[in-house]
Amino acid sequence: MTETGTDRMRKVKSILVTQEEPTDLNSPYLKLSERYNVKIDFRPFIQVEAVPVKEFRKQKIDILEHTAVIFTSRHSVDHFFQICLELKLEMPADMKYFCISDQTSNYLQKYIVIRKRKIFTGLKDTKDLLEIIKKHKNEKFLFPCSDIRKNDIPDFLTDNGFHFTEAIMYQTVAANLSDLKNVYYDILAFFSPSGINSLLINFPEFVQNNTRIAAFGPTTAKAVKDANFILDIEAPLPNAPSMTGALELYIKAANGIK
Repeated sequence: MTETGTDRMRKVKSILVTQEEPTDLNSPYLKLSERYNVKIDFRPFIQVEAVPVKEFRKQKIDILEHTAVIFTSRHSVDHFFQICLELKLEMPADMKYFCISDQTSNYLQKYIVIRKRKIFTGLKDTKDLLEIIKKHKNEKFLFPCSDIRKNDIPDFLTDNGFHFTEAIMYQTVAANLSDLKNVYYDILAFFSPSGINSLLINFPEFVQNNTRIAAFGPTTAKAVKDANFILDIEAPLPNAPSMTGALELYIKAANGIK
């Protein structure tokens, strides 16, 4: 007999969030923990590793033939400049940098003097960045990325006839969780298919039982179901656009809080 969502609606006392612990004291996770007296632990289930320069060379990419670089994260910045260092490449002064947010563009100062460079910054997300890129049709773009990435930027550049090269400079792999004794929390919160894969790699004998699984985004939700687990909490929701919002709705229902 298959359990229904109502059958699995049991009181929540503990949650494992499969991400880094937030440093912000105003983190919504910490507020959630305090408000509902729920223990929330954090542990990244995935990690990012550099692609060895030997492997990068196999992509046969000439970095200096490009006139602009698109950065969507600090990971992409770090691994781009690390590859350049290993290849003994120095970025020309007229190289343009397109960054997804202020946080990413400010991070560039770790590697270059940003006041002397041409930097274009989106407000907060990919949509904003693409609006800026639209105005630079004649650039030759380089897109440093992971082996696992969203399709929005490459699809946009392809569909609109931009000259661009995708460069895989880092990869997402399962973290080593051998020191984690168990993952039998009331709720496990996942944010990517890679996190689900890490669970299967690190805990091959894992049986879900009463553990509720929360997933952020449709691809993560699909990975949960493909692994034959029960998806109990799906985010975002129309009335809860964040993982913490979806968790809060569930906790209130499961713990009988009005």
